[in-house]
Amino acid sequence: MAARFAHALPFGAEWRPDGTTHFRLWAPSIVGMTLEIDGGSPHAMQAEAGGWQVAAVRCGPGTRYRYRLPDGTAVPDPASRLQDGDVHGWSVVFDPRAHEWHEADWRGRPWHEAVIYEVHAGVLGGFSGIAGRLEGLRDLGVTAIELMPIADFPGARNWGYDGVLAFAPDGSYGTPGELKTMIDRAHGLGLMVLLDVVYNHFGPDGNYLPAYAEAFFDEGTHTPWGAAIAFGRREVRDFFTHNALYWLNEYRFDGLRFDATHAITPQAALLDLCAGIRAGVAPDRHVHLVLEHEGNRASLLGDGRFDAQWADDAHHCLHVLLTGEREGYYADYPDPAEQLARALGEGFVYQGQISPRGRRRGEPSAALPPSCFVFCLQNHDQIGNRAFGERLAQLADPEALRAAQALLLLAPQIPLLFMGEEYASQAPFLFFTDHNAELAPLVRDGRRREFAHFAAFADERRRAQIPDPNAPATFALSIPDPAQGDPRTLAQTRLLLGLRARHLMPRLPGTRSLTAGPVGETGVLARWVLGDGAELAIACNLGPAPLPIDAVDGPLLFESRGGDADAVREGRLPARCTVAFLPGA
Repeated sequence: MAARFAHALPFGAEWRPDGTTHFRLWAPSIVGMTLEIDGGSPHAMQAEAGGWQVAAVRCGPGTRYRYRLPDGTAVPDPASRLQDGDVHGWSVVFDPRAHEWHEADWRGRPWHEAVIYEVHAGVLGGFSGIAGRLEGLRDLGVTAIELMPIADFPGARNWGYDGVLAFAPDGSYGTPGELKTMIDRAHGLGLMVLLDVVYNHFGPDGNYLPAYAEAFFDEGTHTPWGAAIAFGRREVRDFFTHNALYWLNEYRFDGLRFDATHAITPQAALLDLCAGIRAGVAPDRHVHLVLEHEGNRASLLGDGRFDAQWADDAHHCLHVLLTGEREGYYADYPDPAEQLARALGEGFVYQGQISPRGRRRGEPSAALPPSCFVFCLQNHDQIGNRAFGERLAQLADPEALRAAQALLLLAPQIPLLFMGEEYASQAPFLFFTDHNAELAPLVRDGRRREFAHFAAFADERRRAQIPDPNAPATFALSIPDPAQGDPRTLAQTRLLLGLRARHLMPRLPGTRSLTAGPVGETGVLARWVLGDGAELAIACNLGPAPLPIDAVDGPLLFESRGGDADAVREGRLPARCTVAFLPGA
């Protein structure tokens, strides 16, 4: 059954059936804003209480428009649904109801069924390119596609975290219709679609808000990107609440991942944001809200608040065990096996302790269910923030990496795969941008300076070899090629996700940790009781030598290699292996 969806915005450009479009902009810093219609006469906007400026003009969908400030600067609509000419160009009046949806009855899937596959739309050929891969991902066992940010950014290439127009899908990925078609097709295949959104900052090029809405920012509070966004103001909170509801209601996304929410102040705004979103979506839909938060804020999770947080602690422990790297934030994980066991049992490693680098962070998390934590071996940050964007397939022993993958995909936490990880892609994922001539060298040089404190890049000549983010070749190198993958890893991914779907997913609600502890310096043994009372036990050794272990027995769910389970039953955990036991398997 076809349907049409739109989210009513209290700002921006709203086309009405009577043939008029109503424009509304919050511009408290100025008076005398002018609305310009391409090919028509300018229209003086009328002031309303609270710093709002409005105009109504007889025009329809497809009309190009922009705002002119008293100093002569032309600016796009910050709530533009569609841009013509990138972030500095014209905004376009858009009718969201023009698109017919075919999966109107889709209500999503419960969170415990999530197997997330993170993608960058640009390197996969845009929205249409992703649509062409959905059936294969469904057959692999993926249940949720997560898009890196798509809000309009300057240029044709970007990770998406430099977005400045939060409501406009970037044109380099395709049209709004192509995005909606992709989501509709995903729903028809039983796949959820999640979106990464950035509410902690705007990019450095194309953000005109300070020119007419200085109060949108708090100059007294600074973040790595400059003045903090003033979430203490109702108008600002409303802007982002409606942005979230726009993606969820108009584009039918099934959930949002909120980037770097530790940089949002005041932190109480996060719960206000969450409450506003929950109130604005139909109660019969499964809509999932996931945080990235350096502070390990367990108090934000569960009980109708945010569903989960990306658990970087678990990633960092696994990375240290797989690579031996100890610099940077990996220095906070000097006992990776013991700390990984804590992550498997309690979610967060840091729950208020002071790290070796002298930082106190975290809140107690052991009372939360495993589904409150998203675990991964790789994601865009952990690969792309490396100087040369190496994946674990280039850094780790292949058998150890497959053992770690088995732990990831069979543990009851929510697993996330980064595009290409399922077949051990060798392609790097580099940091890439397409900035203007003024910004490009600053970004290139600044990125190279970031690595100066690492021993491998102490030499300036070595830093000069770090790829230029603005070079088109940097983007091209980041495109994964399945033909260059490892068939054995792909086969194991398919097997493990099949086991998860058949034997774990139906039993995950109500799961709680029993015990989790280290096995030597490179292994862990963790047990959980699932919702039906069955006990899941996983033993994993990522090191090159076998380890003595308390004997584990039970029906076998998975073993990395033939004979590994027998060894564990006899009290020996072989090198680079994972063994899982589960009644009913």
